[in-house]
Amino acid sequence: MLKAGVIQPMPISFDSYPTLDEALFAANRVARQLSERDTVAASMTSGQASEYAVAAQTLNPLGVSLNAAVSTMAEAVKIAGDLPSVLTACKFYIARHKKTVQKPVAEVVEELLTVKKTQGASDRYLQDLHLRLNRFATAFPKSTCNVTTADVQTWMDGMKILTQNYMNFRTVVHTFFKFAVARGYAVDNPVAKVEKVKVRHGDTEIFTPMEIARLIAAAPVDFIPCLTVGAFAGLRSAEIERIEWSDIDLKGRHITIGANKAKTASRRVVPIADNLVAWLSPYAKRNGKIWPSTHDEFYKLQQATAAATEVKADPKKGTPALPAVRWKANGLRHSYASYRFALTNDAGRVAGELGNTASVVHRHYRELVKPYEARSWFNVKPQTSDNIVMLPVGKSLHS
Repeated sequence: MLKAGVIQPMPISFDSYPTLDEALFAANRVARQLSERDTVAASMTSGQASEYAVAAQTLNPLGVSLNAAVSTMAEAVKIAGDLPSVLTACKFYIARHKKTVQKPVAEVVEELLTVKKTQGASDRYLQDLHLRLNRFATAFPKSTCNVTTADVQTWMDGMKILTQNYMNFRTVVHTFFKFAVARGYAVDNPVAKVEKVKVRHGDTEIFTPMEIARLIAAAPVDFIPCLTVGAFAGLRSAEIERIEWSDIDLKGRHITIGANKAKTASRRVVPIADNLVAWLSPYAKRNGKIWPSTHDEFYKLQQATAAATEVKADPKKGTPALPAVRWKANGLRHSYASYRFALTNDAGRVAGELGNTASVVHRHYRELVKPYEARSWFNVKPQTSDNIVMLPVGKSLHS
């Protein structure tokens, strides 16, 4: 019968020994193994004993007993849920408590731009970094080391931009954090695990003839040449910012893009359509760059001009409401390429005008529009006719 509080010995087998000394030795050994732990130890297989020895040797340099290690790990698994989560949590903790220099995102952006400029980066690349990283800095007015992968992913998802633009932003912000990590402003690069998306060729967006007419009508006077050169000559934004009035030959009907002003560093000559002549003629006596202001102002005016196209309903005049034209990334150049290809059906010719390849023209712009739509596009002029859009003169940029 079992009595409360009394530990009953585990049943053991009785062996016979040839001598009294051997029997006493065996009895003493069994006595030492009567405790629960010793009983477990006594029942260990050779494999289990080997694991114990390895564990003890692993912990020995750390000054941690096996018992303490097991107890701590058991508690950690209870909290984290499983072993992999424990390791992940440890790495995260160490990373976040690693010694870093607390520096705001905006300051690191300025430092990066300065370093890149010193290293001889091109103006175009610096402009792209400046535009994208300043937008990033505005969204994260905090220390660089406190920006997480989740933060960046949420921000990029929230921009709702096309896949190509998304990947361009991802590349630039990844470069930013690579720079920050190397200088001790961040413990890791959170962009490394930000989702990559497949760039879809179907993302090419263009303006309609009516949309470009509304944009030009809403644009300041000094911005009209930029809009029309982009829309009716297909120049890149960076090229528009670089070219000068001396590059535009209205009599010869062409624009010369020098190697120092082209993205591909190759000189090319772009034809000037009749409607573009009409738009640029009032500016024929100007000198210097066709865009007289700053890079930031150039991109701000794109959005501002698009917003200014909104029309409020006026019941008295019978004017219906019209939503603002949505600005499309690279929309002017995409529009020119699409309408020009539809008009000429010559991919090689259009590629030469754009400064890329015939395969690119075929892949991105083939059959996006019909020839009659192309004729309407190149018929948008600043004058009145039965089949021509009439546009008022815009306000001056500096008025």
